[in-house]
Amino acid sequence: MTGAVTAAGQDSPDAALELRAEGVRKAYGATVALEHADIALKAGQVHALLGENGAGKSTLVRILTGAVTPDAGRMLLHGAPYTPHSITDARRDAVATAFQELSLVPNLSVAQNLLLPRLAPSGLGLISRKEVIAKGREILARHGLDRIDPSAEMARLPLSDRQRIEIARAIENAGRVLILDEPSASLAETDWLFAQIEKAKARGVAILYISHRLAEVRAICTVATVLRNGRSIATVDLDNASNDDIFEMMVGHRVEADRPSARRATLPGTPRIAMKDVAGSELKGVSFELNAGEVLGVAALEGQGQRELFRCLAGLERPERGEIRIDDMPASYHSPKQALKFGSGVSYLPEERKTEGILAGLSAATNVVLPFLPRIARAGLVSQKREVASAQVAAGAVEMNPRYLTFPIGDLSGGNQQKALMARTLASGAKTLLLFDPTRGVDVGTKESIYAAISAFAEEGGSVLFYSSELPEIVQLADRCLVLYGGRVFDSFSGGQINEQHLVAAMIGHHDTAEQEAAI
Repeated sequence: MTGAVTAAGQDSPDAALELRAEGVRKAYGATVALEHADIALKAGQVHALLGENGAGKSTLVRILTGAVTPDAGRMLLHGAPYTPHSITDARRDAVATAFQELSLVPNLSVAQNLLLPRLAPSGLGLISRKEVIAKGREILARHGLDRIDPSAEMARLPLSDRQRIEIARAIENAGRVLILDEPSASLAETDWLFAQIEKAKARGVAILYISHRLAEVRAICTVATVLRNGRSIATVDLDNASNDDIFEMMVGHRVEADRPSARRATLPGTPRIAMKDVAGSELKGVSFELNAGEVLGVAALEGQGQRELFRCLAGLERPERGEIRIDDMPASYHSPKQALKFGSGVSYLPEERKTEGILAGLSAATNVVLPFLPRIARAGLVSQKREVASAQVAAGAVEMNPRYLTFPIGDLSGGNQQKALMARTLASGAKTLLLFDPTRGVDVGTKESIYAAISAFAEEGGSVLFYSSELPEIVQLADRCLVLYGGRVFDSFSGGQINEQHLVAAMIGHHDTAEQEAAI
């Protein structure tokens, strides 16, 4: 491997260290989440933390932010012992985190969430709503979010704006260290995020950036620490380490990161989905068909109607006008549960796994088998052994480690939660899958497994409609692609026409005519 690779956690003598962790270990019973983790964050530097799902990244983040106490090792903050016992302790020490699974309170206002846990009462012991809203508006303005109403209930905001609020609140509390866990997972664009990071960096804040998107990591980070099986493998200078080098450190062997795409021929017959002139709050009249044996991608910038499109098809929202037909029957279902039983079946992978996907208190195995419990029941009962065995078969399609199946799914990393939900969707028995950002928060190896599973599903006659915030994913997977702009299908591409240049041009409302002009 080429490049300057240092021992994990090593720093140059002229750099100001803000936070150092050495020999950190954490076990949950017989399961060792971290064995020997080391990392050193420098003031004014953006440092990436990379690794597969289950490598220990989430556990290390929880330890650094005070949510979990390590079993061994030590941490230093600006040279002094650092032993936070809660997220509040860490914030008091100017260490703040924007979590992948958002920590916002849904029934409070935007302003209240931004000020938590520092809502100061008045002299009478009461909190002035007017003052809270005013302070919230100031914070939003500082972070370029003036368009968001500080009095709005958090639950009513789209996921992308909730992600921005989570990030803005962390930055407000990060006087020394800012930890960003998959901060772009719900953002279609990174311009706003990177601008906020640059401002924090200019203030001398040490920033830890956790992401599976290497293009982002290279754009904003200068160094990276790689974890594998709970151990720090190396800290590398990103200018001197190739993607292949990094993948090899993450998984222990070379990974084929780019796989040639294969376009499928759709099967004849009635379309699985036929949408005609469907309109709602964001959709302005969308029409398309999805055929058997086809993978249809949806590309769009944020807020172009993709969320409403998927929710209408899943039965979570009703369009104001237009017609949706499933297997040539009017879609008369009004919930994802009903959709699964309608026609040949429609299964939905939701946008936000924490509130729409997982049942946090149940095991991962239970979450996986929920759609097909009747198939594995005996006299109306399902033994844990049978449940785990059935879940293991489904989870194998996305290479989910079987040892996680007995864990409460809420205790797993975001990536492993996504694997469980993807396994559930694929094993539901439905012939049509609605996948909203299916690889959000998963590592490169798991992405390849999910791509292979989607392709195999389509080759066996299944139909897939998927939205992705990552254009290379659409280029690789889709047989056809719809581009939404202004709530309408602005353009569509098929076969060799599907490339990033065409998609980007259409996503901003322009037809890319370069190829046509070159042919004249």
